[in-house]
Amino acid sequence: MARLIIRVKEIKGQCAVHSLGDRIVIHGPEIDLKTTDKICIHALPSLLHYAVALREGIEPEKLGLSKEGNKAYIHCPDPGEPYTDGGEVVFEVEMVED
Repeated sequence: MARLIIRVKEIKGQCAVHSLGDRIVIHGPEIDLKTTDKICIHALPSLLHYAVALREGIEPEKLGLSKEGNKAYIHCPDPGEPYTDGGEVVFEVEMVED
């Protein structure tokens, strides 16, 4: 069964939850809490929106999530300054076969 490895690639501004390199691991239909660093409830809907398609092998480029390659790029909805005190987190999503 395929796993999705979601890593924090970039943070624009400040994030109250994530740090660079944090990861979220989705194995099948479940978030693997043992190998996941942190989960932000604001970013989760954006990530889960594409998780099933990516897990099923749809190429990130076809979903508009990458220009090329097998990694997808998704960001959280927090726009950061000057609108909020937070910041935008860019996640890199990669499917890994078990």
